[in-house]
Amino acid sequence: MRLVIARCSVDYVGRLKAHLPLATRLLVVKADGSVLVHSDGGSYKPLNWMSPPATMRVASPEESELEDGVLEQWTVQSAKTDDRLIVNVHEVLHDSSHELGVDPGLIKDGVESDLQRLLAEQIETLGPGYSLIRREYFTAIGPVDILARDATGATVAVELKRRGDIDGVEQLTRYLELLNRDPLLAPVRGIFAAQQIKPQARVLAADRGIDCVTLDYDAMRGVDDVESRLF
Repeated sequence: MRLVIARCSVDYVGRLKAHLPLATRLLVVKADGSVLVHSDGGSYKPLNWMSPPATMRVASPEESELEDGVLEQWTVQSAKTDDRLIVNVHEVLHDSSHELGVDPGLIKDGVESDLQRLLAEQIETLGPGYSLIRREYFTAIGPVDILARDATGATVAVELKRRGDIDGVEQLTRYLELLNRDPLLAPVRGIFAAQQIKPQARVLAADRGIDCVTLDYDAMRGVDDVESRLF
């Protein structure tokens, strides 16, 4: 992983266009080809990024750009689309590379990981005609718990929690924003699934166009004694 702190401007060119004016930022270049642009605020969400697979080319700027103070220009080209991330570096304050090795991945809470396994095995819990694409679908900002297709063949991203709150909805929103940039998956809609979902999370999910599903963990494990219930 390469970490560069630099005064830079950033342009995203392609299906979407976005511009970040000159400022000091953290540029993260990962071994998987992704490049992320961070500020010193906004939590852990990058200001802009290019997802893998992608290639990065570093070139000398044009004469007019040299006059504007640009030292070098990074062009990060998506391998799947015509999208490009263009970083004009004006000053490098820090530049270091680190070998992180192979990450073992996120080890989830026991109940949460069981929920993921059970839902993948019982994907029809989400509705008739659902089919599993895969568990732990990798993205540049973390793994999506479950990626599936609904009865119409549309892609659905599922975020699983034991107790669903606003942070979980925000996390799924970031995944959806990223996944919908992939023409092979888009359009992708979201389902927020949990044993308990707080009212505030339901309101935010509805506002974002995300469906909520409450999961019965005992029933999914097959230990729910329906005949002994009073109601």
